[in-house]
Amino acid sequence: MTAASEADLVSRAVRRDPDATEALLTQVRPGVVRYCRARLGRVGGAFATADDVAQEVCLAVLNALPRYRDQGRPFTAFVYGIAAHKVADAQRAAVRAPALSVADTLVDRPDAAPGPEQQAVSTDLARRLSALLDRLTDTQREIILLRVAVGLSADEVGTVVGMSAPAVRVAQSRALARLRSIAGDALDEGRAA
Repeated sequence: MTAASEADLVSRAVRRDPDATEALLTQVRPGVVRYCRARLGRVGGAFATADDVAQEVCLAVLNALPRYRDQGRPFTAFVYGIAAHKVADAQRAAVRAPALSVADTLVDRPDAAPGPEQQAVSTDLARRLSALLDRLTDTQREIILLRVAVGLSADEVGTVVGMSAPAVRVAQSRALARLRSIAGDALDEGRAA
């Protein structure tokens, strides 16, 4: 979508045009879901919390639309600013929340989720990826998530993180090189053991 058509869509949505609002939320939701899943992983189990947070982000965007004013930044910067705050809230809540007992999680219907082996493999992969990302600086992690997981352009990510597009590309390149180096070191350690 071009910046002009996005600006027109946002302008119409701000004026409470239901078709524009629906189209705008349909456009931003997939990226928001990917962002929340990348930031939260399986907190709460099976992406339920990440998907719930993505829904909260969409509702917050919907509620904020009538007050939104174009300040020369892409609308996506506004959306991912909200998403970053909602993710941080969910992370704080996950730390404070008590663990559910087994009785709280039992259901009376067959489970369509992947089996224990696939869950273990997926959980291990998510843990490893999270550990790799945790070795990056906060800015590098945010750039990688927004560029790779969400698919935003360097210009859009630059607006979100307060950097120029070329600086985002350089930071992304350095972050990916660091991840390759860390992953290579981990493989070497695994072979030596």
